[in-house]
Amino acid sequence: MPSKLRLQRIADRIKQVLSEMIVMNEIHDPRVSGASVTDVKVDRELAYADIYISAVEGSERAEEVIAGFERASGFICHQLAERVDLRVFPRLRFHWDPTPERADRIERLLASLRDESQPDQEPEEDDTDE
Repeated sequence: MPSKLRLQRIADRIKQVLSEMIVMNEIHDPRVSGASVTDVKVDRELAYADIYISAVEGSERAEEVIAGFERASGFICHQLAERVDLRVFPRLRFHWDPTPERADRIERLLASLRDESQPDQEPEEDDTDE
């Protein structure tokens, strides 16, 4: 069995290559455009690679994007196998990653809290006559 470091290197390489494929429009399914790979996890036996996907538009496109990746999974696996040097390439499983949406929501909540905690700082007029 490969070490944890080797598994992480394999996962990172898969993520890098798949991200490049998306950016370079090598996957011709229009459903995957605008998507990004947020994480890749490879199991200890190298049987499966869980690929986590997100899109700018958010979860309203989740089913569509995942369906596009699953439809193109044969092509993707073939291309990854050519570019990532492994004896046996793991099967790909695609999952939606809600983390970017959650992070954006938390950031907006924090920003609104910051805005509420700062009182309106309008300059006070000085009415004293000298």
